[in-house]
Amino acid sequence: MHHTVVVNARAGTVLEAGADAFAERIVAAFEESGCTAEVRLVHPRELDDALSLAIENPDTIPVIAGGDGTLNGVLPVLLQAQRPVGVLPLGTVNVLGRDLGLTGTLEEQIAAVCQGQPVVLDIGSVNDRLFHSLSGMGFFSLMAREREHARRRFPFSRAIAFAVAATRSILFTRAITVDIGIGNERSVVEADAVLVTVNGFEGAEWHRPRLDGGVFEVHILKAGGLYSRCKAAFSIVSGGWRTSPNLTSFTGSEVTLTRRDKRRGHITFDGEVERKAGPLQYSLLPGAVQLISARNRSV
Repeated sequence: MHHTVVVNARAGTVLEAGADAFAERIVAAFEESGCTAEVRLVHPRELDDALSLAIENPDTIPVIAGGDGTLNGVLPVLLQAQRPVGVLPLGTVNVLGRDLGLTGTLEEQIAAVCQGQPVVLDIGSVNDRLFHSLSGMGFFSLMAREREHARRRFPFSRAIAFAVAATRSILFTRAITVDIGIGNERSVVEADAVLVTVNGFEGAEWHRPRLDGGVFEVHILKAGGLYSRCKAAFSIVSGGWRTSPNLTSFTGSEVTLTRRDKRRGHITFDGEVERKAGPLQYSLLPGAVQLISARNRSV
């Protein structure tokens, strides 16, 4: 099987290794797994066009390489693909990559793609803005912004940048008052964070048992100050976050979030941050995308 691998040339993994060396490593890993590959390193602005060309070629299997933000950016292309597309996760968190069973070294991920099988994935839409896994406000949007700042300050270590961003977010998050609508039910909450996920996550690794469950899950971290946020952060790391007394979760196929202060707030979409005014209307696109999952993983 021949693969065309479209790589975000600005991804941290690529910059650390060097573009040529990274491309050679990808080609060698595909050959080791009994496949062949052509690598196209492109600027983020050119990812859509490069991936579209790969998808249009029936003689190759298209693969997109990048982090959760890169995958978010090419969602409009994936929606139109009408065929399975492979993923090589190159980010820090790689939420979607983990759910596809694509973990371990780059070579192990490539072996999984070569032996993988297609799965369907629900996609979320917020006022026509797409996301594949997570969208949030409050702590989560601050965390995404702080992570970008930390990456520039600590380009030599993504782990240090992530730790600095998490610490600053815990310290400086401010509570927000949000009107939440799930189906016909309405409530007003004062929260440190509101997170909307496409299908339900479980455990410390935030793994989704299903990618096509057809629901949103809304997680509300009630405002409780620094101590409460520290406890919530610990519960996330330890995997016990579902039993946290300050966390409330609901499920629904449609969600509306409106900030009571009427201001344009920061919203994160798979780690990418934008400023948007409410109301934010979340809707699902069931089974909208086909991706290649590791064969030994049920999702």
